[in-house]
Amino acid sequence: MPARPLIQLHAEDNIAVAARPIAAGEVCPLDFGGSVTTAEAIEMGHKVAVKPIATGDKVRKFGQAIGYAQAAIDTGKWVHTHNVTAGELSLDYEFCTEVPPAPTPITGRTFDGYRRPDGRAATRNYIGIISTVNCSATTSKYVAQRFDASLLEQFPEVDGVVPLVHKGGCAMQYGGADHQQLARTLAGFARHPNIAAYVVIGLGCETAQASFLMEHGGLVQLGGTTPAAAPLVINIQDAGGVAKTVDRVSGAIRELLPDVNRARRVPIPVSEIMLGLECGGSDGNSGVTANPALGYCSDLLVAHGGTACLSEVPEIYGGEHLLTRRSVSRDVGEKLLERIRWWIDYTAKFGERIDINPSVGNKKGGLTTIYEKSLGAIAKGGTTALRGVYEYSMPIREKGFVIMDTPGYDPASVTGMVAGGCNVVCFTTGRGSCFGCKPVPTIKISTNTPMYERLIDDMDINAGRILDGATIDEVGREIFEEVIAVASGKPTKSEAQSIGDEEFCPWTWGPVT
Repeated sequence: MPARPLIQLHAEDNIAVAARPIAAGEVCPLDFGGSVTTAEAIEMGHKVAVKPIATGDKVRKFGQAIGYAQAAIDTGKWVHTHNVTAGELSLDYEFCTEVPPAPTPITGRTFDGYRRPDGRAATRNYIGIISTVNCSATTSKYVAQRFDASLLEQFPEVDGVVPLVHKGGCAMQYGGADHQQLARTLAGFARHPNIAAYVVIGLGCETAQASFLMEHGGLVQLGGTTPAAAPLVINIQDAGGVAKTVDRVSGAIRELLPDVNRARRVPIPVSEIMLGLECGGSDGNSGVTANPALGYCSDLLVAHGGTACLSEVPEIYGGEHLLTRRSVSRDVGEKLLERIRWWIDYTAKFGERIDINPSVGNKKGGLTTIYEKSLGAIAKGGTTALRGVYEYSMPIREKGFVIMDTPGYDPASVTGMVAGGCNVVCFTTGRGSCFGCKPVPTIKISTNTPMYERLIDDMDINAGRILDGATIDEVGREIFEEVIAVASGKPTKSEAQSIGDEEFCPWTWGPVT
């Protein structure tokens, strides 16, 4: 049973969040003094007014406005989409006014990872099959099917052969923005330290030519001294069809397996962990438990010299003013605002708005507006200075806290961060996402105990313990230690079920012609 029925996050908040289902007429103490009697039943994760809110007044959570009352809301009443509208927030953009001091450096911690010949640090050891176009996807899958668990038992250091297939690769402008972004994403996976070796399979006539990928992705075709530097590049049309391609590529991978299997885990500084931060299937407690606990983990990782990457820019909207104040330079803050403006313009082209979130499941879990969702989502990034903002799938160069511009669609978002170099992902969820992403392990963190217990085979950590009295610091440190353990080879729940073959999802935003 939660330690208290309601959680009031800030003294200026006029709502509190239900830590458990609350019956009508229940007297609930408040964190900043006094109590409130519920006027109706309140579901876990949903909001209740702790003081009267007049029509048009701001509804406040996290000490920030999350929307406006559409009608007068009495104390003790349920606060949600039926009486709150997002409206138009007027945000005060400041730059570099609240840059936190650098955390005290922490040194000495290591994880057991694979050190690649060129110095990169890996957390897993996969062979990748890079499909340039959907037309070669089935062929790529047929190749991967040749390397089932019984065969790979002979190569215990090889985590698997993963087919990186997708639905695009053609019907776009050659050399255009979508083509460049797809090539960047595919190359990011090919170069990823968790991919020890790879092959490239195309059809032959597609826009996303293998030759373009190799040239513009900075990949080397032949002549290297390591498997990753000497991939096989083959087009189905040139090879004589699907069956011949499968045979030829399968033979090449069999030759690669012994070399890839020679890799051994060695101690590597924790500073070389690059952590992707994702949330999906969020609920009203995401910003109360799992996200701030993951933020504590992010701060710890940054103190160790590592990198924490926040994503999903459409789900930063409404909270971006808090991040521009933490940016290390005006240029970094302006880059974030430029990406926000891009999304506003992009969605308008289709007659939509950037604030179409929260989703159906988010609303059932208690989230009312995009501003509420965003303010909770950015908590994953912790409290350190914002050091960089990257476009989708761009290589991440800075250490510390950074942002990558990805869509709010989880598979596409994580794909971008992995292409950028993230070698571990932490994924918070309140409704119960079962996401996995080969070749990078995904740690799933539950925001509440009932869902954690219901989906115990899929959840790695229960941040719902915070509702029961555990502190954010305690759970945040638990997440940090789990990140190190998983980076060292501990299987995640999704890896134990071999989830991750279907989640590779390069984002394309242009027209299909």
